[in-house]
Amino acid sequence: MPADSGKKLFVGPRFRRIRQQLGLSQTQIAEGLGISPSYINLIERNQRPVTAQILLRLAETYDLDLRDLATADEDRFFAELNEIFSDPLFRQIDLPKQELRDLAELCPGVTHALQRLYAAYAEARRGETMVAAQMADRDEGARFEANPIERVRDLIEANRNYFPELETSAENLRDELNVPSEELFAALSARLREKHSILTRIMPVDVMRETLRRFDRHRRQLLISELVDGPGRAFQLAFQIGLTECTGTIDTIIGRAGPLDDAPRRLYRITLANYFAAAAMMPYQPFQTAAEALGYDLSVLSQRFNAGFEQVCHRLTTLQRPNSRGVPFFMLRVDNAGNVSKRFSSGTFPFSKFGGTCPLWNVHSTFDTPDRLLSQVIELPDGTRYFSIAQVVRRPAAPHTQPQPRFAIGLGCEIRHASKLVYASGLNLEAAEGAPIGVNCRLCERENCSQRAEPPITRTLILDENTRRMSSFVFSNAREL
Repeated sequence: MPADSGKKLFVGPRFRRIRQQLGLSQTQIAEGLGISPSYINLIERNQRPVTAQILLRLAETYDLDLRDLATADEDRFFAELNEIFSDPLFRQIDLPKQELRDLAELCPGVTHALQRLYAAYAEARRGETMVAAQMADRDEGARFEANPIERVRDLIEANRNYFPELETSAENLRDELNVPSEELFAALSARLREKHSILTRIMPVDVMRETLRRFDRHRRQLLISELVDGPGRAFQLAFQIGLTECTGTIDTIIGRAGPLDDAPRRLYRITLANYFAAAAMMPYQPFQTAAEALGYDLSVLSQRFNAGFEQVCHRLTTLQRPNSRGVPFFMLRVDNAGNVSKRFSSGTFPFSKFGGTCPLWNVHSTFDTPDRLLSQVIELPDGTRYFSIAQVVRRPAAPHTQPQPRFAIGLGCEIRHASKLVYASGLNLEAAEGAPIGVNCRLCERENCSQRAEPPITRTLILDENTRRMSSFVFSNAREL
């Protein structure tokens, strides 16, 4: 943010996002800044400018890094808009990149609407949904809701994967229980039994079959399969407590999302209860302090908090508390077919919403070395560099006759943060050569890539029966308009 006290800025959506991340009302933040609530309201609606003085006061009062807060969402929105407008559907539109960046910064609501429209279009084009049929089945004036998974991902990203109310509730729970991590399962089981008359039972696999957890509301029993490991069992109990004790808090968060159809509302509720469970297993301040002190050593953190590798990685992406932030990590979970089933980011990594990941990223190589943790410096076509680590994890064990599920977990951060990680110890990060990856093949314009699965949608494919190159796809250097 500029320090020129005379400069006026219209940054309403950005200011509102900061306030919501702090968990403050307009009245509360107005009191902290010494201005009126009505002025805050006008600022957030872009009807009044906010001076650099107010922004600096905001930074001082709440110990914020306004530079990071101001750019993270805009960078993400710009990357998503760039992906959308690279589609051949828009090839006749000469849309300057600066206009996309202006739209991402000044009109995040419009950006979000475009994302949802394009998602619906992409699904219809692939034949995954029948939009016309769905619209015909609805009453006139009814709203079409995009893929509920993508809708909830958008909501998580809008909150930068940080929910302060749930953090507070989880910390209060751990303070009340006052037990070490290895005794958490027993303490949670006792709380469910004594406070909610819910009995926890570990059940044999031949009874549970394909189900890992089931709450029998009528018999007041929480049934957990014997296939679930220790950290998973504690997580499932904490999840149930989250649904039982944090209903009001979860409803408030869901209410802030605006109107939602039934599917995304239910999925959002489950996601928030999962968030609470992780926060209860790994309370914010002890976990953040330990992560910093240990150099984000995932194995030691897993042991100390009696949590799984994936649980720890996911938790690291949520450390966004003002005054006590961790490294802004991004994380994804991918199977050996390249399907991405989880993606979270508290930073600026440009995940693709409408495609897979780059095969040159070594998160895919972990399936060949399942017992090793791999590290890699990666570089996107725009020159942005990241440091990532990846490892294979096995989900709850399966009976011998069933497939044994395996996933690769990738965790990374911008290269400027990598020196805080034990995995980068001894590396010259500035001199390290970055593996040239792309967001995905359809958007990547790197030439001569032997791993390319399809040509970039922004270039013209060149077909020559007389020549066979390393890459199966050869394309022109000129960008299509």
